[in-house]
Amino acid sequence: MNDLGTKSALITGGTKGIGYGIAEALLKEGINVAITGRNKKSAEQAAKKLNANANDRAQAIGVEADVRSFESQEQAIKTVVDAFGAVDILIANAGLGHFASVEDLTIEQWQETIDTNLTGPFYTLKAGLDQLKKNKGYYISISSLAGTNFFKGGSAYNASKFGLTGFSQAAMLDLRDYGIKISTIMPGSVSTHFNGNEPDEKGAWKIQKEDIGKLVVDLLKMNPRTLPSKIEVRPTTPPSK
Repeated sequence: MNDLGTKSALITGGTKGIGYGIAEALLKEGINVAITGRNKKSAEQAAKKLNANANDRAQAIGVEADVRSFESQEQAIKTVVDAFGAVDILIANAGLGHFASVEDLTIEQWQETIDTNLTGPFYTLKAGLDQLKKNKGYYISISSLAGTNFFKGGSAYNASKFGLTGFSQAAMLDLRDYGIKISTIMPGSVSTHFNGNEPDEKGAWKIQKEDIGKLVVDLLKMNPRTLPSKIEVRPTTPPSK
C-alpha cells in the first residue's frame, strides 16, 4: 500500500490491548480507523481517547459490533464505508480465552471460544470482501503462537487459533488473484488485559501492544511484490524457568 494516509481500517476488538495498539499506530500514519467492541459506550470512549492523542490527518470512530454475528459485521463494514468512504484494511483481532481441562471445559466456553476466535474472523472477512476486492485491500488476522504450539488446558483456545491460522493462510491463497493481501500475526506473550491479566512493570519483558502496531504498519508498507504471510512474534528474553 503506497499512500497510507488515504486509507481506512476496521479493527475488531479494538477498545484495548493489541487492537488498541494497532489503532494508535495506524492513526499516526494518517489512516482513518474504526474500532469495534460489543459495548457501544466502551467503543466510543476508546475512540475518543485515540482521537485525543492522534494528529489532524486521521480520525477514529467507535462501532458497536459482535464478531459472532455476520449481520453485525456487515453493519460494521457499512458504518465504516459511510464514515470514511471505503474499507481498505481489515484487522481481525477480537478474541478471548477459556483455559481448562477437557473434563472441566463447558460446552458454552467451547462454543464462545470457537465463535469468537475462529468464526468471527471468517465473518469479518466475508462481510468486508467486496470492499477488499474493490480496493485491493489487506486483511490481517491476529492469531497466536497457540496456533502452532499446543499446551495443557488449551484445547478450546488451541483449536480456535490453529483453525484461525489455517483459515487465514488458505484465504490468502484463495484471494491473492484479486490483489488482496492476507497476513497472519502469531504473537507469544503480550502485555495486555487478556484473560483478566493486568499489565504492569513485571510484564516489561513481554511483547507490548505498540510492538504489534509497529509490525502492522511495517506490513502495510511492504513492497507490494512481497507478502509476509505468517509471522511468529516472541519476547526476546522471557524469564528463565
